[in-house]
Amino acid sequence: MKKSNFKVGNNKPEIEINKPAERKFWQRPDFTLWLYIIFLLVSFYLWQGYREVRQTEIPYSQFLEHVEKGEVAEAVVTQKVITGTLTIKDPATQEPKRFVTVPLWNNDLARDLEKHGVKFVVRQGDNWLTNFFLNWVLPFGLLFLLWGWMAQRMGGMGRSFLNIGNKVRIHSEEDVKVTFDDVAGAEEAKQELAETIAFLKDPARIQRLGGHMPKGVLLMGPPGTGKTLLARAVAGEAKVPFFSISGSEFIEMFVGVGAARVRDLFEQARQKAPCIIFIDELDAIGGARGMGSPVGGHDEREQTLNQLLTEMDGFDPSVGVVVMAATNRPEILDKALLRAGRFDRQIVVDKPDLEAREAILKVHTRDMKLADDVDLRVVAQRTPGFVGADLANIANEAAIHAVRLNHDAVTMADFEAAIDRVIAGPEKKHRGLGAEEK
Repeated sequence: MKKSNFKVGNNKPEIEINKPAERKFWQRPDFTLWLYIIFLLVSFYLWQGYREVRQTEIPYSQFLEHVEKGEVAEAVVTQKVITGTLTIKDPATQEPKRFVTVPLWNNDLARDLEKHGVKFVVRQGDNWLTNFFLNWVLPFGLLFLLWGWMAQRMGGMGRSFLNIGNKVRIHSEEDVKVTFDDVAGAEEAKQELAETIAFLKDPARIQRLGGHMPKGVLLMGPPGTGKTLLARAVAGEAKVPFFSISGSEFIEMFVGVGAARVRDLFEQARQKAPCIIFIDELDAIGGARGMGSPVGGHDEREQTLNQLLTEMDGFDPSVGVVVMAATNRPEILDKALLRAGRFDRQIVVDKPDLEAREAILKVHTRDMKLADDVDLRVVAQRTPGFVGADLANIANEAAIHAVRLNHDAVTMADFEAAIDRVIAGPEKKHRGLGAEEK
């Protein structure tokens, strides 16, 4: 629970925020990584032990008896040990028995081995560095590479093993060139967002009255209606840094990585406040918990969502960090995201009407050379149900059509051809019906 004490006339309210509870070691993002490494080490250790179990240690006297009986098939003689195989088969595996023994000084050993037809090799003492490389570094390295290759084959998840850092894109106030002049057809949304811009420019205005900035603004609407453009325009109007990331970029192969990225994102935002954090496709991480799978949901997604909820509760509203998010599926969002104190403002960005479509077309054609016969009102009337992205595509297709026909300017015929192409696809000139087919 947060305690806020505001004093009228003081631009910096005194706010006490309880620090989040310290995470247990199994909740850290690198815990799963260490589990994988320990699993590989234990597996390799057991494999090495299995190899050693197959070699039976025998006394040197018994080894000499096997040599006398002609039961030694081959041997490797070093200063420290003698290893090799017998002609006797193991009853369990039906393979020749392997043995190891510690030799005694015997000048006649080589002669005895030759006498009884034993294939043998005499080697100097093994190099410990070579043994370490061959028995540990090389097999473990091959397992590591194989695992990384398999993870990459599963998709983009493998990249998280080598890159667990944040994927947020940071745009400084100088980089954000989009303003409300570049956004048309969303006057209600712009009016709602104008208050957020005023808070970012002068947060002390509302603090003097004992209030605080809204922590979150959720933009809801169909795809292509300009939700992302509106968020960038807010940053451009307020002249503040803009942090942009997609909801799907939080989710990775290892459980806990998404939560770590959320913490890192908010930490960076606090350092550059006032600023805007924009999360596109919020439904990728903000879906209702407990519905992802029969056992209670996807652990990585739910941990990421829990961390997002914690961060939105924990940061100081007077700092000047506003979280904006966009989704076209608000019905599946977790109810905890939509409560007051998190996404306080929920703005619907709907499909544009006739007047809005005409205004959008004017924005997208302001840098185009239009012929005198072009009537954007007529174009807007011919595109009911189109969103801003569709109208931008029509304007671009009209320009391409004009270039294809070597026009000096974009004509109304070019716009009509562009509309037909967007609605019905390119013209099929060689697929007409012949006289016999008709």
